[in-house]
Amino acid sequence: MTSWGPQKETSAPGEREVKSEGPKLVPFFKATCVYFVLWLPSSSPSWVSALIKCLPIFCLWLFLLAHGLGFLLTHPSAIRIFVGLVFSALGDAFLIWQDQGYFVHGLSGAFTYLVGVYVALIGFMGWRAVAGLRLVGAAWRWTELAAGSGALLFIISDLIIALNKFCFPMPYARALIMSTYYAAQMFIALSAVESREPVEDYRLSKAN
Repeated sequence: MTSWGPQKETSAPGEREVKSEGPKLVPFFKATCVYFVLWLPSSSPSWVSALIKCLPIFCLWLFLLAHGLGFLLTHPSAIRIFVGLVFSALGDAFLIWQDQGYFVHGLSGAFTYLVGVYVALIGFMGWRAVAGLRLVGAAWRWTELAAGSGALLFIISDLIIALNKFCFPMPYARALIMSTYYAAQMFIALSAVESREPVEDYRLSKAN
């Protein structure tokens, strides 16, 4: 029997949750726009430029905190990502003065070995994030896709840094580095949000 009444539109779980999380990311997008619009010269580092650079990361702190402390405390992955964002902001602030030699001096002597460790950790993070993707037909958990995308963008950002610093000057290097970096951090923060509807529920809703 065919129903001629108005059909209720259903959307995928991932689509509904992305729409619900979008408004919480508005401060992040605004802060990112402020950074690129002001585009303070890296040749004149200051605490103001450090604040502008870190502001999008601060907004991602607020994005996670907007879900409540209870959410963070009951989700270990979320609290780890929050702590990671805190250290990312600290690192961003110090790297404001990299043109004064802090970046290069930090790699001299025994610290050179830390570069290899860092590359290995980034590679491991990317591998684990991509390995975490579980595709079932056309359905996927969007949080896992966000984690994988964030990890890959983080690797791309670091690769551009390495090529520009140690191989050859890249055009628009700073813009490429910061755009991929901010996008990576946003996706990683999004991956902390628990997907409340499993893939199996989505498949059942589509079947009905």
